Amino acid sequence: MNLNPKKTTNSNTGRNLHADLLKGIAVLMMVQVHITELFSNTIWQNSLAGKWSLFLGGSPAAPVFMVLMGFYAFSSKPTFISQITRGLRLILYGFLLNLGLNFHLIIRLLTKQIALNIWPYIFGVDIFFLAGLSLILIAVAKRVIGDRLVYWILMFIVLGLSNQIIPAYNGQIQWVRYLQAYFYGNQTWSYFPFFPWGAYPVAGVISSILSEKFLISKLTERQWISVFIVLTSLLIATFIYGFDAVSNLQRYYHHNGLLVLWNLAFVLWEVALMRLIINPEYHSKVLRWLAWAGKHVTPFYVFQWLIIGNLATWFYQSLFPLQLLIIFLITLVMSSFLTLQWIKLKQKIRTLDKRQLQR
Repeated sequence: MNLNPKKTTNSNTGRNLHADLLKGIAVLMMVQVHITELFSNTIWQNSLAGKWSLFLGGSPAAPVFMVLMGFYAFSSKPTFISQITRGLRLILYGFLLNLGLNFHLIIRLLTKQIALNIWPYIFGVDIFFLAGLSLILIAVAKRVIGDRLVYWILMFIVLGLSNQIIPAYNGQIQWVRYLQAYFYGNQTWSYFPFFPWGAYPVAGVISSILSEKFLISKLTERQWISVFIVLTSLLIATFIYGFDAVSNLQRYYHHNGLLVLWNLAFVLWEVALMRLIINPEYHSKVLRWLAWAGKHVTPFYVFQWLIIGNLATWFYQSLFPLQLLIIFLITLVMSSFLTLQWIKLKQKIRTLDKRQLQR
């Protein structure tokens, strides 16, 4: 993947524009699919348009996040302790986010307006848990095996294939089922179990090693065009398989090794497309917003879930297309506003800390 900062960096910001854009598009796709899953009525959700919404919230979303995270987690130079700490912090954020996005649901449960099992909501396996576990794995593996490619490939194979092989526990001990859901199995509240989803950040590590060892980042434009044509042909030829699998939520969240490869082909296709059509010095307002959302993807992701999750208890699977569009636009505006306020607050805190140190 051509994510080498020397090749795709905006000279004004110093950031990798292509990577930020990919993350911005991914979080945009996640917002719309969360709205489809939680707000759209079943007629819309089961229609062809609803299936397209689910697909666009699949291959172009979480796999992109995870591959990019793996790429930069390996190629950057954080200390072992700092990377472990960051992984643990993301796991904690996952629990806090579950409480936050289900806050209204919890209130309704405590006030006896509804009756349900709250634990799948509290321990739902969202992407923060996957990201945290992946960072810890990469930190440990990087220290033990370094950049020895064959071991990373073996790890990728194990992670990508094991979910279909390891026998799942379906007994009556509830804490075992909840703990297992973070790693493998087919529990309905496990959206990103480590098997197979851990294969994506490991694929990012592999691409980082290949970029350094075999100079993949030095590919010419003509070579990228060839890659794009080959991947486009492959994806078109197999699109029915990929579309059907990704637009089926249970099948997507607990997919097999073949779909891992299909999703990775889609991610590489998207990288090639971005490499060919986007000039890092281009200043379109839409591209600037997408890159900004990608740069600040963590708070943006948190705020969109807080909004969508708490509104869902009012509008769960009851809205029609125009209403979905309105909710989508409101969520984007509010998430952008709250993310901007969060950035300003962090800057103020840093300024105050600097002043305290100077005294």
